[in-house]
Parts: sequence; structure tokens; C-alpha cells
Amino acid sequence: MTRRSEIWQAPTRALEHMPPQSGNTVNGLGETEPRSPSPFFWHEPKYHDFGDMQGYTLGIMYGLEDAGEIREAFCINENFRPGTESGRASDGQFIHRGPDPVDVAPAKVHKTAVEWSQEVKQFALAHHADVVGIAEMRPEWVFAGFEVRERYVVVIGVAHAYEEISQAPSLPGNNRAIVEVGRQYTRAAMAAAELSNFIRGQGYETTCYPGPTAQALLMIPPAIAAGLGELGKHGSLINRKLGSSFRLSAVATDMPLETSQPDTFGADEFCLRCQVCTKACPPDAIYEDKQWVRGDKKWYVNFDTCIPYFAESRGCGICIAVCPWSLPGVADRLVISMAKRRDRSGPG
Repeated sequence: MTRRSEIWQAPTRALEHMPPQSGNTVNGLGETEPRSPSPFFWHEPKYHDFGDMQGYTLGIMYGLEDAGEIREAFCINENFRPGTESGRASDGQFIHRGPDPVDVAPAKVHKTAVEWSQEVKQFALAHHADVVGIAEMRPEWVFAGFEVRERYVVVIGVAHAYEEISQAPSLPGNNRAIVEVGRQYTRAAMAAAELSNFIRGQGYETTCYPGPTAQALLMIPPAIAAGLGELGKHGSLINRKLGSSFRLSAVATDMPLETSQPDTFGADEFCLRCQVCTKACPPDAIYEDKQWVRGDKKWYVNFDTCIPYFAESRGCGICIAVCPWSLPGVADRLVISMAKRRDRSGPG
């Protein structure tokens, strides 16, 4: 397990790109009243004040001489120029991943919500997805100023190869972890695009939400509602089979669907006691206790200390790599262990 020997201090070259306003303030840290999330770091710079830091981060990730394999894994457009206005996060940064969208069929195929849900899940799992779930859209999952018109969202998860993500962080000479992240973001985008076309072929509207650049949809909350896991102390989702080592994409649709149930299997309780990611995080960005964020008390990662290290290390990923739930063969044993603990503790 990676352990920090001392707290990492951000260099001036990184801090000079941070705006005066705290990213934690934008995210709603300390707010006890619910509100929509604000557009942020992975949105286009016109929506927020972090464009300079975004350009600096992408410049390090994609702009260095040895970054060709990173650019290839993320399907970066050859015209992308890190550090420029065009070289910041936007849909145009990426070469289209997956098939082009097809027209919606003029006539709807009619089936029950249960039947469609089974078909949608089966199709997704046969086309790149490792886990899939369905949730009914909620306004608090939509970024302020954006709109999601469809009623349901199908959330897809694709797993990392642990031997690759375990190499995090990606430093010069060893790009394995960030290349693996790019591969799985691309696979997740392909899964969403192919599922979207399947649904459109049945006569129903869709909108695709691939990563890593943000659009209208805040991804993790619907993933939790769709049964893909619990929020971990490191701010990422923990799935009972995949641990923290996976990426998300989604498809919103008006196809009638049956929603999945949230999956509570003990990850949140485990995080209350576990110190692995907090001790491994170089900039000490992971809060040991839950915080109020936009009316919800939950695990939170300090953006202002996390993102400079994220930039300097080409995407970091240490917290995902060291999470006990991500270790091969461990998740099943942890699920059993947490179930036994709940049985001993009794109700409540």
C-alpha cells in the first residue's frame, strides 16, 4: 500500500493557475440547504472560473513529449492544443468514441417497463458495460443552467484492469495508470453510444453522457440511485464487485423503464473506520469525516488541495488504486464481512 511520508505541497507553477475563489465554495462545501450543483472544473471554461487550471492540467496530461499514448487512449483530437481556449475541456476535445448517433425510429416499439429494462441491461452488458442500473431523473442531479428532459437515466460502469490502475500516479516514464483511465473512459463512452442507438432504434429519444468532460448530468448520485454502489471516503463510487476501480457513463431516455434499487452492502460503514486512502493521499485532501455539501452530509475531497496534485501527477488515481475494495478478490470477502458485522450489531 502506498503511504505518504509527508504532505505534498503544491508548487507555485500550479497554484498560480488557481482562481481566487475556492473550488470547495463552488461545490457547496458547508452548505446545509439543497441546491443544484454548479458547473465546474470539467465543464467548458465559459461556465466557471477554473479555465486556467483546467488548461494547465490538460497541458500536463496531454501536452508533454511522452504523452502520445495518453492522447491515444483518451481519443484526443489531433487539433487539441493544451493550455489554449480550444485546448480545454469540451466535447470537441475528443474524437467521437463509438458509433455516430442514429435517427430515432418514427414508430415506437411498445413493451412493458420491466421488459424494456431487462433488454436495456442485457444489451449494455453485451456491449462493453460491466455493471448497469436504471434511475428516475431528479432535478438535483442536473447542473445549474442545464436541462435533462428525459425521465430515466441508464448508468453504465466499466472496470479498470487493476494491474494497470495500480501503477498510479502516472509520472514521466510510467503512463500506465492514466492510459488505463483513458481506455476505460473510451469504453464507457462506446457503451453509452451503442446503448443510445439501440434505444433510438426502438423509437425513443436519448441523450448520451460520456466522460470525462461534464455536461448536464452529475454522474455519481444517479449511479448510487441506480444500484451501482455507495459513495466512498475518497469521493468515488464503491461497487460491491468492482470496488472503486471503474468509470461511468450514462444514457438518459424517455423509454419506459423499471428503476433499480440502491445497493447498500457496507462500503459506507467500512469507510468510517478505514484510513487507507486518507493516509495514502499525497496532498492530504481526503476528509476523515463527512461534510455538509449542498444539503447532504457525505464524504468529500478537498478540491483546492486535490487538483494541483491531480495536475502534477497526470491524473493521480492513488485513492482508487489503494482502496481495499479495489484489490482483486477482496470485494466479495468484504461484502460477507460487513454483512456479518451488521448481523451481530442487529437492527439500527
